[in-house]
Amino acid sequence: MTIAAEDRDSIAAVTGEFATVSDYFTLLKPRVMSLVVFTGIAGMALAPGHVHIAIAFTALLCIAVGAGASGALNMAYDADIDALMSRTIGRPVPQRRITPGAAAGFGMMLAVWAITVMGLFVNLLAASLLAFTIAFYVLVYTAWLKRRTAQNIVIGGLAGALPPAIGWSAVTGSLAIPPLVLVAIIFLWTPAHFWALALYRTSDYARAGVPMLPVVAGKAETRRQIVIYTVLTVAAGFAPVLLGFGGPVLLAMGTALGGWFLFQSIRVACERDTIREPQARRLFGISILYLFAVFAAVLTEQAVGIAPFPPLIAG
Repeated sequence: MTIAAEDRDSIAAVTGEFATVSDYFTLLKPRVMSLVVFTGIAGMALAPGHVHIAIAFTALLCIAVGAGASGALNMAYDADIDALMSRTIGRPVPQRRITPGAAAGFGMMLAVWAITVMGLFVNLLAASLLAFTIAFYVLVYTAWLKRRTAQNIVIGGLAGALPPAIGWSAVTGSLAIPPLVLVAIIFLWTPAHFWALALYRTSDYARAGVPMLPVVAGKAETRRQIVIYTVLTVAAGFAPVLLGFGGPVLLAMGTALGGWFLFQSIRVACERDTIREPQARRLFGISILYLFAVFAAVLTEQAVGIAPFPPLIAG
């Protein structure tokens, strides 16, 4: 006896038996995870002192798994709106290859594992920060802010900004100004980055009922806010140099890529093609390149041993 296609879909929706390893990997949001790990490494490299390679590897693994757990829990909760958006409809849960319950269970298992291992083998502060990051992303951003306010990505961006602090605390067991500055850079960067995406995906968000800024306040206000947050981000990018833990590589990267980032945000503000939004699409890519360049500069200076500039502002 053969099973009709619609019956197979129903069975898969209930059991998740047609899910593949690739589907579960997709739940982890690997591209987001890679950025989280990269910024966590920067925080770890910037931290004073030394840490055993096994502890460093464990901390980074826990950061990666914690980020993946957040992604899986996010997809479980957002299955209804993901099914309405062209950008997300291909995800495993709206495609019914994995049930929301299975995705949530998978995410919870990963979250508990990551927090527990971080606490047992690294230190309690790093584990606490990781737990806060996961909880903030899932409970505050996903379950509360995302569907209720146009400031969802502004406040919710804190979750994605914390990995440098987790990396630093994994080495030192404490917090200090340098990792918090790196956190501030990511926090300020997030709105311009995601609002650029929202400009050319406005119809998606409107259809799903997600109150992103261009849906609620209009595209003109979104463009203005993008320029404001880009200025703040680029200014924050020079803070490590001013505070005495950034050197010439960071200064060069911040100047070149920051100037490009700011110039492109102005082009977005002057956009005429408000349907295809080509300038916003470019800004989305440039914003990723900017953040990568700033954190790559931090890593390069630490790896090569380039001395930072003397502080111009007391930290």
